[in-house]
Amino acid sequence: MGSNSSRIGDLPKNEYLKKLSGTESVSENDPFWNQLLSFSFPAPTSSTELKLLEEATISVCRSLVINNPRTGNLGALIKVFLSRTKELKLSAECQNHIFIWQTHNALFIICCLLKVFICEMSEEELQLHFTYEEKSPGSYSSDSEDLLEELLCCLMQLITDIPLLDITYEISVEAVSTMVVFLSCQLFHKEVLRQSISHKYLMRGRCLPYTSKLVKTLLYNFIRQEKPPPPGAHVLSQQSDGGGLLYGLASGVATGLWTVFTLGGVGSKAAATPELSSPLANQSLLLLLVLANLTDAADAPNPYRQAIMSFKNTQDSSPFPSSIPHAFQINFNSLYTALCEQQTSDQATLLLYTLLHQNSNVRTYMLARTDMENLVLPILEILYHVEERNSHHVYMALIILLILTEDDGFNRSIHEVILKNITWYSERVLTEISLGSLLILVVIRTIQYNMTRTRDKYLHTNCLAALANMSAQFRSLHQYAAQRIISLFSLLSKKHNKVLEQATQSLRGSLSSNDVPLPDYVITFFSSRLLQAGAELSVERVLEIIKQGAVALPKDRLKKFPELKFKYVEEEQPEEFFIPYVWSLVYNSAVGLYWKPQDIQLFTMDSD
Repeated sequence: MGSNSSRIGDLPKNEYLKKLSGTESVSENDPFWNQLLSFSFPAPTSSTELKLLEEATISVCRSLVINNPRTGNLGALIKVFLSRTKELKLSAECQNHIFIWQTHNALFIICCLLKVFICEMSEEELQLHFTYEEKSPGSYSSDSEDLLEELLCCLMQLITDIPLLDITYEISVEAVSTMVVFLSCQLFHKEVLRQSISHKYLMRGRCLPYTSKLVKTLLYNFIRQEKPPPPGAHVLSQQSDGGGLLYGLASGVATGLWTVFTLGGVGSKAAATPELSSPLANQSLLLLLVLANLTDAADAPNPYRQAIMSFKNTQDSSPFPSSIPHAFQINFNSLYTALCEQQTSDQATLLLYTLLHQNSNVRTYMLARTDMENLVLPILEILYHVEERNSHHVYMALIILLILTEDDGFNRSIHEVILKNITWYSERVLTEISLGSLLILVVIRTIQYNMTRTRDKYLHTNCLAALANMSAQFRSLHQYAAQRIISLFSLLSKKHNKVLEQATQSLRGSLSSNDVPLPDYVITFFSSRLLQAGAELSVERVLEIIKQGAVALPKDRLKKFPELKFKYVEEEQPEEFFIPYVWSLVYNSAVGLYWKPQDIQLFTMDSD
């Protein structure tokens, strides 16, 4: 990169990058680093430009892979960055734009190099590259400090401790992105990684004490949805010192790689990605989901999942049990509001599922809210537009409803919330309807869509389970909802009878006359009373006849069914589903990061 580069296309022939990746060792105290880190070029605006940046980075990286065992320049670059981060907080307070800009550029280069290194070599080789020093070819010091661990700890400190200001926004985004890149080795393995350097560094050692603080910061980044500073908000004038070492902090500098792009993804359809208003919130949420879905280490559970499972409301003054590690408190009202507002994205829906399923404090709080419609309506809209969503997003939305319907209080309260003018429901004009009736309509619509299109057994079962959970609390249903329930019952009955008929035909002749099943007595009893009452009965008259019949119905002829409650139970090995899903979200949604489709091994995606 360096001060002379103003376009991505110039990078492969840039003299500073050639020196970094060349055969000459550069001391960490060399003025060269100030020159290398004083670059600015327009941020890429398309996947084509991102690929161009990738190609330029690969050429540098391949030279560095060959020469680094002799020069140790990668380690020198990292040491330069680490030394600068020690003064970063003070620089932010003093508004030292130049220092922060160059530190950010150092991290950007490290992130680019690390991404390609991880793609092209094993973890053991990667770790070795962090130990090379300026010695004879291939030599390294086994007793030197672990630069990789130090870099990770530094990134965690940067994310959690540096105040979020206009001048620090970009480096905060870059720190989160670099941690995502560090964990991206999973992308290049078909099988779920259960032991890796990510386990070694993130689940024990010097990084472990930052667990709760990191999770809390990432959650607050998601909650606050801080927007990036406007372009040109803190532009530095170009220096006129002959060499032009410092170019302006033009819009975005290098890591303003905030163009949103979709490369195709897992499932039947890649989710349409809206323009991101907060790159920091997006990257933070993706990192949080990646950390939460790391597999447990052989000798210890995932501490980031433990933190997500145990945090509680800031208004909760009860002490944490000593048995709960990595606990912290967060404002549940702010979290709830953010979750309600962000459900258009897969990652926000996955976070909601994770919290409802794994954190009992969050689940209890949400079920006690008196404005549940703010959360339920976005989930229903996801299911309503099932044709436009990828299958994983639909599954998560449905499982969230199933978890909610496990609570009788929720099932009662949704029929007390009256909604007006649901504009996105287009089958029928709904000027006034209860939340419960709308929920029934959307779930039944999802069932019918599944029966005619996808025929997914898992989706079908969970839809019916949610309806069954709610059924005991049905109250004052909208007439259209009642009609759809009857239509669904009729459809399912026909399918059931068809299957039953096919099964009994194969047994015909083996049954005696005593084995013939009796007609359904409950149904026969009420049908006869309605027939006796005559034709053209009003709704009120039918209801009256049914009520009178219910009193007169002989109870000895009825079978008593136990009350059933269907609960969501996670698969035995949930990581086999969730880890590929999370990384597909990273692949499609991470800003400023690009991986070549042909390199990805974890899942199948559309090629560019």
